[in-house]
Parts: sequence; structure tokens; C-alpha cells
Amino acid sequence: MYLFTVPNMTCGGCAKSVVKALQSVDADATIETNPPKREVRIQTSADEEALREILSEAGYPAEDKAAA
Repeated sequence: MYLFTVPNMTCGGCAKSVVKALQSVDADATIETNPPKREVRIQTSADEEALREILSEAGYPAEDKAAA
């Protein structure tokens, strides 16, 4: 489980873009977004660096947050 803070995710549309980007790395990932808190929780077997990279490419770079 990863927990990322994504400062650029400010609305539902942003959250959909974040989910789509993350699913391109792992289509089976369980993803929960919380735009008001700008948080994303991801249950995945994918590598953290791959997740961070795809978020940056999508325009939603993640800040450091402790993995759960």
C-alpha cells in the first residue's frame, strides 16, 4: 500500500486522470483518491518509482508520504 500526496489533484477530474495514469502501470491496482486532502492510496504490486514516474508524466507529481 502506498499513500501519496498529489498537490495538483484538486478535483474529481484530476482524480480520474490520476487513476487512469496509475492503472496504466497496474490495471489491477486498487486506487482510492481524496481530492480535498490531495491524497491517493494505491494497493498494487507495482514498484513505487514506476508509480511516481507515471504520475509526474501525467502532470501530477507526488510528494513524499509514508508507505502504509
